[in-house]
Amino acid sequence: MSTVKIRAGSLFRTPCSRIGAAGAGFEERNDDQKGCQTIGSSKTQAGRKTLPARSSAPKDRRVTRCDCQLRARNQTLLAAANIPRRYEHCELASYTIDFPGANPSLAFAHLAASKFAQEYDPRDGTGLLIIGKIGTGKTHLAVGITKDLILNKGISCLFYDYRELLKEIQNSYNAAVQTTELDVLRPVFEADVLVLDELGAVKPTEWVWDTVSLILNTRYNDNRTTIITTNFEDQPAAGANGSVSPARAASRSETLGDRIGERMRSRLHEMCRVIRMEGEDFRQKFRSASFR
Repeated sequence: MSTVKIRAGSLFRTPCSRIGAAGAGFEERNDDQKGCQTIGSSKTQAGRKTLPARSSAPKDRRVTRCDCQLRARNQTLLAAANIPRRYEHCELASYTIDFPGANPSLAFAHLAASKFAQEYDPRDGTGLLIIGKIGTGKTHLAVGITKDLILNKGISCLFYDYRELLKEIQNSYNAAVQTTELDVLRPVFEADVLVLDELGAVKPTEWVWDTVSLILNTRYNDNRTTIITTNFEDQPAAGANGSVSPARAASRSETLGDRIGERMRSRLHEMCRVIRMEGEDFRQKFRSASFR
């Protein structure tokens, strides 16, 4: 974080559009002309606040961005994160495992998600692959991590439902739409953290596989963090490495390998730590109970 060094006293130097008024691009303003509230003994103005003087240089003060400016920036990031309205309430603190028959894996998943958010390092690039059946709370945890990173660390995040993302990319091919494929993909490539919800939910085609490969490989090469949720078991595709013959595959449930291809499944294991969530469909269980 860049800081500005000033002398202690009654005058602050703040950015000004008038060049030469009181220096190149600065104007002198009195303490009383504050743009923000006083925080303790530190006065803030024009979106900045002075930090306490160091003992080694008691006459030198440093200025940093005001807390209110940081909060405003984080709220802007949150609004741009594309979190669906249905999940806007989701937070790590509100994820509950306190109900009869809760699978122990849910508590572990919650702990792992909280630790991930707390220890997030943008230089690392390692993400999460959250695997579980419908209704175990995968999306809740993914959104909870997203909000925690935005509001507490100012990290730019972007949420996309896998199906909606593919639909937007396809729509960009329509000549009547004033959006290009790159317009859709650029924020997906560049977000510090991308949440890709329900990976594998679209029936695989060559185009789907190529698109998934482009997204995951680009983020992998740029060392950007990706958080993925999926309902499909993390198992090989039919016939891959002799795992299951194509004939027997028809009688078994599809796997993540079937839906995104073995090459991309392998890439995910390089990019992400795996969290597995077991248990009943939370939504269905408690919806049914409410009608009893």
